[in-house]
Amino acid sequence: MKDLVEFMAKALVDDPSQVRVDESEGAEGVVLELHVAPGDMGRVIGKGGRVANAMRTLVRVAAVRQGKRVSLEIV
Repeated sequence: MKDLVEFMAKALVDDPSQVRVDESEGAEGVVLELHVAPGDMGRVIGKGGRVANAMRTLVRVAAVRQGKRVSLEIV
């Protein structure tokens, strides 16, 4: 999951070296926190949050296939 989020984020941003994904275990499953440069935040969130929601959907689908529960937070 972590690699999938990192791959998607690096494809979107202007500065891929600033992309970092932290993984932690939460009460309801795995929590992935995506960190990007402040200037790239708008690209990752997208207009009306469309890009962020699409990323969350893809991560959720990939997690269900593995029998896990994963949530994505953009920090």
